[in-house]
Amino acid sequence: MLIYIHIPFCDSKCHYCSFNSYVDLFHLRQNYMKALLTQLHHEIIRFSPKKKSIETVFIGGGTPSTVSPELYQPIFDILKPYLQDNAEITSEANPNSATSEWLEGMKKLGVNRISFGVQSFNDEKLKKLGRAHKASDATSALHRANEAGFKHLSLDLIYAVDGDDKALLQHDLNEAFKLPIDHLSAYALTIEEGTPFATTPEVAHEKLALTEWFLAEIKKHFSSYEISNFGKYKSKHNLGYWEYKNYIGLGSGAVGFLNDTRYYPTQNVQAYIENPLDITQEKLSQASIKTEKIFLGLRSIIGVSEAILTPQEQKRAHLLVAEKKLLFKDDHFYNEDYLLSDELALFIQQ
Repeated sequence: MLIYIHIPFCDSKCHYCSFNSYVDLFHLRQNYMKALLTQLHHEIIRFSPKKKSIETVFIGGGTPSTVSPELYQPIFDILKPYLQDNAEITSEANPNSATSEWLEGMKKLGVNRISFGVQSFNDEKLKKLGRAHKASDATSALHRANEAGFKHLSLDLIYAVDGDDKALLQHDLNEAFKLPIDHLSAYALTIEEGTPFATTPEVAHEKLALTEWFLAEIKKHFSSYEISNFGKYKSKHNLGYWEYKNYIGLGSGAVGFLNDTRYYPTQNVQAYIENPLDITQEKLSQASIKTEKIFLGLRSIIGVSEAILTPQEQKRAHLLVAEKKLLFKDDHFYNEDYLLSDELALFIQQ
């Protein structure tokens, strides 16, 4: 079982951000963290985790580093009996708010992995994105986290931003791989309907070529285990989602999943504080679950079990194997070109 904890407070609202995050609600932090406790007690009853059954915890946002370790302490006190001895416990952080004191405090709680929202090592690009830090802040923050003794460190980069070229992106990668990281996430900024590229053929071709080059450059350092994730270390939390494991979603705008049902706490932060148990439910059909497993499996190293496919879908999948578009091993289909994952999934399920 996994746990996701959503922190909606943010250093700055980035120009590209659509997440449930706010820069003007810091006065609600203490009451929000109390509301998380109320929901956590409720979800422990609903999910009934056994002792030592929680494999991963991921604190995301927003900006988790805007909340002091003292406010996280009660949550970790409740979780402690349920955490596996080797549980992966990740917190996202922004370079400008992840102070040495915050990092040391989170490490004492049991956090063993920090994921930094770096996005770029180019100050002009950071300004364009609306980030609150500079490239030097990111470098300093990664070194602080390393000195604090965190076992695993990750950073995010954004590409396909207007103005990106090979020189800028190569600089981003050069700076990233100088740092003590074992994981990197790379996200395309623009996602049009049906494609991560622009709609005009000329621009689409340019962005596709740049994307293919950029991802190939990352793979010179880290192996790819999902369309946007690379590392010497593979995040157990990320893999857990793609393996379709159950997960508790704590917080305003979070999502939980148990067996065939998703749970959505209210997105309004004030309303969540007033009633953290106002949670809507969505029961998924078996057809929807299968479709999600196919899409997730083909965009990651998880693959797709042949057993979940109909005879006709199996036939189309084996046709893709014959055309060297998929690999077939141990009764699973695997995709090595994640940029084609959606197209392959749609072909199998046509």
